[in-house]
Amino acid sequence: MTYIGATPVRRRIPVVRYMPGIGAIWLREVKRALRDRGQLIGGFSRPLLWVLIMGIGLNPYFRGEVYGEVRFVVPYTYVQFIFPAIIMLNIMYTSVQSAVSMIWDREFGFLREVLVSPLPRWAVLLGKILGGATIATGHGCLVILLARFANVPLSPGDVVVGIAFMFLAAFGLTALGIVIANRVRTFQGFGVFANAVILPLYFTSSSVFPLDPALTRAQTAVLYPEWLVLLVRANPLTYAVDSLRGIFIDFNQFDPSLGPLVAFCMAGGFFLVALWDFRKP
Repeated sequence: MTYIGATPVRRRIPVVRYMPGIGAIWLREVKRALRDRGQLIGGFSRPLLWVLIMGIGLNPYFRGEVYGEVRFVVPYTYVQFIFPAIIMLNIMYTSVQSAVSMIWDREFGFLREVLVSPLPRWAVLLGKILGGATIATGHGCLVILLARFANVPLSPGDVVVGIAFMFLAAFGLTALGIVIANRVRTFQGFGVFANAVILPLYFTSSSVFPLDPALTRAQTAVLYPEWLVLLVRANPLTYAVDSLRGIFIDFNQFDPSLGPLVAFCMAGGFFLVALWDFRKP
């Protein structure tokens, strides 16, 4: 506490002091995304196609199938199994693509104007990431609306916990998108590079096919090649998808505590990398 004359003046911590600026940048990102009809259409059509075509189409081949010499049975239909993964897919696409605004702002000079304001760079970055994470979480909630069609019963508590975890994952993935945008300076290059990151991350996250850690290495080798199993286990998104399965369908392939821990590390790590790049002139 400092004093001006005899009047005490309480100092505000930096986060509180810069909240109006952070909120303004967050609101701008949200408004821009809401005005983008293509993004909204993609948020609806993408999960709908996955649930109706991928989920229902492969469902008869999933329950009780025999792969090689190993019988692998998941106590859920295939639509239920991939439902949390479809939520993560929608979050991934929206989070990473929201970083396109960074390239747009840099190209048209808005970013330069913001950076010369009294707002520090970490606050600018935080506002943009929070905006992208909010929109991505909203797109994840669009998939939750399809829970009835996927025969996934959800309680209000499941939805609240799920949305909180979705926001944490979206924060980390939006920060990853900012990292990509800081290295790829063109719209065309960003689109190609972002897809080159999204698709491998998604398909090696045990999102489409199950990976049972209870099986021995020899049994797992019958199902998948060893290099693919290593990629799945090394992919941080694997544990995020697994956490969503634990929340929404009460099924975990790995230790339930790994998902939140990995998501926190991913969010903090990518934010620090993005901040390091963002501080460069």
